[in-house]
Amino acid sequence: MSQADAHYAGHLIDGAHVLGLFGDVATDLLIQSDGEEGLFRAYESVEFLAPVYVGDFLEVQGEIIRFGDTSRKMKFTARKVIAAKPEVSPPGKAEILRKPVVVCRAVGTCVVRRS
Repeated sequence: MSQADAHYAGHLIDGAHVLGLFGDVATDLLIQSDGEEGLFRAYESVEFLAPVYVGDFLEVQGEIIRFGDTSRKMKFTARKVIAAKPEVSPPGKAEILRKPVVVCRAVGTCVVRRS
């Protein structure tokens, strides 16, 4: 996450940014499965589980868990794999996490055009 992504005091990244990453993953999954980008219709559930800060690196994954006629239900997970260490000098120090931290999980539905 870059300084430009910071939304709150303390260099905290807003949860909406992570949801935007889920949208990018959804687009990729829809192009792979249907050959088109589709549209994100709704989130069924979203859980913000840990904070994300400037300098953190996230790994974001998703999968289609149910195919409807024109709908695609998906689940998403964002994991922090590198954590910034802003308290350490010089700036830019970070730590590779041995055990990635799940920062957000979600389930949502996208739609595509009828074939």
